[in-house]
Amino acid sequence: MTTQKSDYTWINPLAAWGTATGNQSAPSVEVPDIRENWDKATGYKVPTYKVGRLKHYIIWPNHGEKLWTRWRWWPTRRNMLHVTGIYNRKTAIAEKKILDRRPVYWLLCMAFLAIAPLLFPSNMQNTLLTAGTIFGIFAAINVCWTLIIGTASIFSLASYAVVGTAGFLTSWLSITYGVPWYVLPVIGSVVGLVFGLAIALPALRLDGFYYALLTLGLNELCRVFFTTSREFGSASGGLYGADSFISEAWDPMVQSHVGYYTSLLLLLAALSLFRLINGKRLGRILRMAPEKREAFAAACGVDYKRARIVIFLITSVALGFIGGFYAAQYRGVAFSIFSFDTVLLGLAMLAIGGIGKAEGAVLGTLVVVFLDKVLLDWGPMRHFMIGALMLAAVLFLNNGYFGIKRQFNAWREKKRGEWRSARTEKGGEALPEEATEIDDKDQLYFRRFDKIQRDYLKTLITPEIIEEHRRQPLGQHSEALERVLLYFRRTKMEDKYALHRAGPEGPYKIIAFSGQRGVSPRLVDDREYATVDEGYHAVFMRRVHDLMES
Repeated sequence: MTTQKSDYTWINPLAAWGTATGNQSAPSVEVPDIRENWDKATGYKVPTYKVGRLKHYIIWPNHGEKLWTRWRWWPTRRNMLHVTGIYNRKTAIAEKKILDRRPVYWLLCMAFLAIAPLLFPSNMQNTLLTAGTIFGIFAAINVCWTLIIGTASIFSLASYAVVGTAGFLTSWLSITYGVPWYVLPVIGSVVGLVFGLAIALPALRLDGFYYALLTLGLNELCRVFFTTSREFGSASGGLYGADSFISEAWDPMVQSHVGYYTSLLLLLAALSLFRLINGKRLGRILRMAPEKREAFAAACGVDYKRARIVIFLITSVALGFIGGFYAAQYRGVAFSIFSFDTVLLGLAMLAIGGIGKAEGAVLGTLVVVFLDKVLLDWGPMRHFMIGALMLAAVLFLNNGYFGIKRQFNAWREKKRGEWRSARTEKGGEALPEEATEIDDKDQLYFRRFDKIQRDYLKTLITPEIIEEHRRQPLGQHSEALERVLLYFRRTKMEDKYALHRAGPEGPYKIIAFSGQRGVSPRLVDDREYATVDEGYHAVFMRRVHDLMES
C-alpha cells in the first residue's frame, strides 16, 4: 500500500517555461512505484484445485497442402467428423482436430452388430439371432417414427398401422396372385403413400393430443378390420404363405443369419433416410420452427407446415416399405403388429432412447427388445423393468438415456458456476480451473495483467484527482490522473462511454457503444449536460465507478 500525503501538490512541468495551459499546479497524490505493486502481485499464489478429466480431442498433423479437406456426407452439407483446421500456438504447425466423433461411434457400433453372430454363445445363438432380426426391423420403424414425432413434431401413433396395413395387403397379394417377394416392398411403399395422404390431411387442422388420439383410434380401427376379416386370416391369427427371399430349403441357422443381416441392412437404409431428411433443407426448416416458435418461422417466410407434411409422406412411404419387407421376411404378418401392446412398446423405445435422435431410437429399441425377447425366463418382471426404465426417463431425464451426457454437462456447468461465484481468492480474472477451458492462453495473461493494473489504479482514485478532472477535463494533468485516463482510453469499444450532442449547441447525453458493427449505441440515461466539460466529467465519474466496482 502507498502512503498518500494530503499536502502533496503536483507542479506542471511546463510552468517553468511559461507554456503551461490550464493547471499550473494541482493537489494530487504521490504515485507509488509500480514495481512494488508488481512484485506484490506476482508473489501472490492462488490455491489450485483438481479439475477432473479434460475433454479429449483427436488431433493429428496436417498433410501440408491445405488446412483441411471438407469431406461431407453426401448429399447433405454436414462435414464428416466436423474436422477443423487449427494452428498449434507453440509450433505454428497446421493441425487437424475432430470435433464430432459420433460417426466413429456409429461405425464401431455397426461393425460390432455385423460380427455379433460370431460372438453369440452356441446355446443362445438362435434366440439372439431372432431377437437381432426383430431389433433391426423395429429399430428401422422407430427411426422413421422419430422423424415424424421429433423432426416434424407431428404426434402420430399410426406408424405401426401403416406397417401392418402394408404387410397384410402385400401378403394377401402374394398369396392370391403370386406376387414375388422383391415386389412386395415396392407395393408396400405405394400403400404407405396412400395411407400417409389419408392421415396427413387431419394434421393440417389437428395438433398435439387430439391428433394422437385420432391416429391411435385409426390404429385400433385397422386392427379390428383385419382381425375380423376372413380373407386376412381371422381364424389363424394372421396371414401367412407369402413369397420370401429366405428359402425353406436352407438350414434353419442359415435362415436366421440371412434374416439377421437383411434386417441390419434395412436399419442402415432407415438411418440413411434419417440423415438425408434431418441434415438437408427439410430438417433445417423445421429446426427453425420448433414448438412454440411457428409464428416466428412463418414471419420469416418459412412454410413449416408444408415441410412437416412432406416429411410425414416420405416416412409413410418408408414405413410401407418396411411393411412389405416384413411380409417378405416372415412370409406374412400377425395381428400383433396392430396391438396396443406393440404401440406402447414402441413408445417406450422412443422414450427410453430419446425422441428426435436416430441413436436414441436405436438404443431404446435395443434395450426393449433385449428385455422382451431375450430375457424370457424373467417372466412378467421384464415388462415391469421396461416400465421402470420408461418412467425414470420421463421423470428424471430431458431427452431419454441418450441425453444423459448433455444433461449432466449442463448440470455440471451450473454447479461449477455456482461454486466459482462463491470463490474469492482469484489471482486474476480467471480461476485456475477455468484456465483449462480457455484455448487462447494469451487471454489469461492479459486478464492477469489487467487485474494487477486495476488494483494499482484503485489506489490512485482520490478526491484530489476527481476535483482536478472536474476543473480541467482536458489538457495536462497530474501523473496519477493521467495514468487513470490512459487506462480508460484503451478499454474496448464494447460498452465504452461517449458523449452525444443532442443539438448544435448541446445539450449532451452519455451513450455506450455496442462494440458490434451495425449495432447502434445505447443511451445510458436521460440526464443532460449543458457544456462539453460537464459531459466529460460525468463520463469520467461513470468510468471511475465501474473501475471501483470491478
